[in-house]
Amino acid sequence: MNPSSAPAHTRTSLWKVPQAILVPALLLAGVIATTTMVVVSSMGQDPVLDKDMYERERQAAQALEGEARAKALLQAQPANQGRNHAASPLSPN
Repeated sequence: MNPSSAPAHTRTSLWKVPQAILVPALLLAGVIATTTMVVVSSMGQDPVLDKDMYERERQAAQALEGEARAKALLQAQPANQGRNHAASPLSPN
């Protein structure tokens, strides 16, 4: 085989191969998505509740009578109790 007839290896730039662009493009998409999630989740934070204020409201609700007591206890109920006991909304406490 004649060395002059062998095909010369030509170097193609990596950026000319369409599949090679996918790696940095996917990494960049991941960074943008993560940054967007952090910004969106930090903008709509719920306020931290004061435990002392909750206890005062609950004690005041316990002091009431009848229908007013039931309404006040429903409003003072922690969210996880309200979700877990949707069929029986009044807490036994």
